Amino acid sequence: MLRLEHLSCGYGAIRAVEDLSIDVPAGSVLALLGPNGAGKTSAIMAIMGHVTIHSGRIVFDHQDITRVAAVMRPRLGIALVPEGRRLFSDLTVEENLTVGGYTRTRSQDRACRARVYDLLPLLFERRRQMAGSMSGGEQQMLAMGRALMAEPRLMLVDELSLGLMPKMVDLCFAALERLRQEGLTIVLVEQSTARALDIAQSVCVLVSGSVAFYGPAASARANPALFESFLGATAERSEAVT
Repeated sequence: MLRLEHLSCGYGAIRAVEDLSIDVPAGSVLALLGPNGAGKTSAIMAIMGHVTIHSGRIVFDHQDITRVAAVMRPRLGIALVPEGRRLFSDLTVEENLTVGGYTRTRSQDRACRARVYDLLPLLFERRRQMAGSMSGGEQQMLAMGRALMAEPRLMLVDELSLGLMPKMVDLCFAALERLRQEGLTIVLVEQSTARALDIAQSVCVLVSGSVAFYGPAASARANPALFESFLGATAERSEAVT
């Protein structure tokens, strides 16, 4: 579904990611891990078309989209759940969902909204509530729901669990797992390496913009030294507590 071929990208002359090559089969989850500043978000934003591509290619569903305008990528079937959620705080839950489905007809919008409410029933209960008055976990669910309104085939999720209570993290990851089972392809940037490895089929670890590890999630789970070397023992211990 997604292939990055020797991708180098960044901001102006600054290269945030260098020579990144990954394959993400349809219906699978790739966990994109690494310390702060490693280039994870830059890679995600390059796939969405918001970061300068210096070299390499982005291939989505056998189509080279490297130079496709960012505004067209959601229409191709790519959606983003951004870090920090970036909701319209002065709009209701339902209105935020409508914004997410702006490329859809009215009947498609209704069908997509029903699917989102089925996956995340809490959003149905809060549908008349202003997004800005929701808790962080509720807002994260809404950010996921808004992305799903575009009926994506590939969903990019940036820091799903950041700042959330453990119960809300469980609910969000349960929703991701259900989406994977339904065939959605997911690239997940996540600070909680243990949770990411539980759901992912493959793992790519970035350090200073370069690939430090790339392989099956099972291999990463069986290699505790991976966390010590690349991700930091302190972070892994804190995840074990939650």
